[in-house]
Amino acid sequence: MHEAFKALADPTRRKILDLLKEQDLTAGEIANHFQVSKPSISQHLKLLKAAHLVHDEKKGQFVYYSLNLTIFQELLSWTMGFFEKGGKQP
Repeated sequence: MHEAFKALADPTRRKILDLLKEQDLTAGEIANHFQVSKPSISQHLKLLKAAHLVHDEKKGQFVYYSLNLTIFQELLSWTMGFFEKGGKQP
């Protein structure tokens, strides 16, 4: 989970995740939404993959990136634990 939170701390990576909520995209399609170099986007995607927040799948000559919803469910489940009975209210 540490790697997921580290990956989520960066606004560029959060925007990439927002783009992937809509549809699976190639690295080039993702890069078109940013004013940074393609190698920079590739590095962000590498970190998102290392954190298991995205999957990649080769389709023909392109690699498509998609969200790994399992890790988001795990993160949500963990955070919801703070709201369970017995927790202190502000």
